[in-house]
Amino acid sequence: MTDQKATYPRGDFPHIRHIAQCLTLNICLALTLGCSAVSKPNTFTFVPDFPPNFKYDLTATYVPAKDQTCSVPGGKDTQLGFNKTNMVYEPTSRIPLYRTVSNCPLALNHVEVKIIGVFGPERSDSSYDYASFAVRPELLERHMGTFDEEGTGEFFGECMWFFRTVSPKRYLIKMLRCKKMDEQGNVGRSRPSTAYTLTQLPGKTVKLKIKLADEERPGWGDTWVQVPGGWKRCMGEGLEDQRGYCNGNYKDFSTFRMVDERVCTIYPGCTENKDETP
Repeated sequence: MTDQKATYPRGDFPHIRHIAQCLTLNICLALTLGCSAVSKPNTFTFVPDFPPNFKYDLTATYVPAKDQTCSVPGGKDTQLGFNKTNMVYEPTSRIPLYRTVSNCPLALNHVEVKIIGVFGPERSDSSYDYASFAVRPELLERHMGTFDEEGTGEFFGECMWFFRTVSPKRYLIKMLRCKKMDEQGNVGRSRPSTAYTLTQLPGKTVKLKIKLADEERPGWGDTWVQVPGGWKRCMGEGLEDQRGYCNGNYKDFSTFRMVDERVCTIYPGCTENKDETP
């Protein structure tokens, strides 16, 4: 009996075909995983929706990523700043979710937004308050912000100007205070805030919508008296009296100066332009 050898069509070798199939499968899998990794961004975008004459700066804070036991000596470079002094102002900010500092993998933990309102031409003619959002590996669903179908998440706040006077000439300056607000316009007591998970944020947009209150108020009580057209400044014990409480005297008022040097008797309905004290 003679040995029978299997014969195959020319160029068809099963073991080679099997190897080729495996290589093709592995390459496709690698490409799929690679494309998936590339398509998942390491950033999200912060977008402010602010009233006119408002701007922001932002600080992103990072901590060792989940299950990491490393640390960064002195916490150096664990924060990133956006729109800080001497930086070119950018209307939006692209914020990394993960970074490596001192060979320690870090994850975003907190974003603080400094809301800056400008009320005059000089650099000092501004005031600010803060909003923020936390970023965690996991959150209870009731604490998590949400995103719409376009990948945008929003949180809200209302800012109000409070006014006072400074110096013997009683220049009027303003202080900004911002409070949390819901989608229905109900204003809370705390500052604007929300929270997201790290898995929610890749490629998304987080928008902070700030509404400016319709009215302005005195910085503290018993210093101004409300009259038709606005508020009058109580004289107090004289122009040198920086606090200038009314103390029951609602007849004697002082003038005050706006940042453009107009001398006024009523704020904000000032139409006067008088060269009188202060």
